[in-house]
Amino acid sequence: MSLLSVKELTKSYDGTLAVDHVSFSLQEGTATALIGPNGSGKTTTLSMIAGLLKETEGSISRDFQSGVGFLPQYPQFFPWMTALEFTEMAAQISGVDNKKARKQSIKTLEFVGLSAAMNKKAGTFSGGMKQRLGLAQAIVHQPKLLLLDEPVSALDPTGRREIMNLLKSLQQDTTILYSTHILNDAEEMTDQLLFLKQGKLVEYGSLPEVKSRHAEPRIKLRFDTEEAAAIFEKRQLWQMDRDRNIIQIPFTDAGPTMQQVLAVLADNDTGIAGVEKQNASLEEIFLKVAGER
Repeated sequence: MSLLSVKELTKSYDGTLAVDHVSFSLQEGTATALIGPNGSGKTTTLSMIAGLLKETEGSISRDFQSGVGFLPQYPQFFPWMTALEFTEMAAQISGVDNKKARKQSIKTLEFVGLSAAMNKKAGTFSGGMKQRLGLAQAIVHQPKLLLLDEPVSALDPTGRREIMNLLKSLQQDTTILYSTHILNDAEEMTDQLLFLKQGKLVEYGSLPEVKSRHAEPRIKLRFDTEEAAAIFEKRQLWQMDRDRNIIQIPFTDAGPTMQQVLAVLADNDTGIAGVEKQNASLEEIFLKVAGER
């Protein structure tokens, strides 16, 4: 079931298109990564879907009864308020009954790992704690659609892992759309990918679909030394690219099969240390379809 449908979504500032006729839909219970370089329109797209910006053209269809939660890239807090006070205020603003707001806020703060700090003032929080508090205010009203703008970009690896685990635990009941430039995270918890470049949607599909379209399969050879790799390269058996002691040979109509490469290596003392078949990584796909180059 489609929870959100975006058609020809456009945002223009003084004649400059920040978002250029973008269309996509989100199925209920999925996680979608919005990927693109800085200035590609990710934040503007999320802000329009969240209702914080008015679109110039196009339409956004969503189930307003399901509620929307939004975590900006740099969440702001009243430093004199405690985490519980702030989350309770957010719950009430989002329509949670006053009688339920405190109980729901306590439960949410426990979920994001702030149970021991719920009565501490937000102004004393570390960056990681603020990110957790921002997530708490975004989900305290139990929205079905959760929008997150670079939710882990400011965190260290441990903090990123903890927040990503929290988000994965939300997926059963929540549809998530999040922007990110940390591609390992996108690969880990994403059902589909949206690549933006200069405001335009340049690639869209499930993770397997996108990888299949841009597979670029190749053989990766790792040699003991750079000299051994250079000797193999000079034989010019096939098209290949060398980086120090690593040689990559693309699978093309004119190129070899894995069996042919292995046969050549078996017949010669080439100083080979490893052989593996590879496809384009998500980072390589990003650079190809949405990178700044």
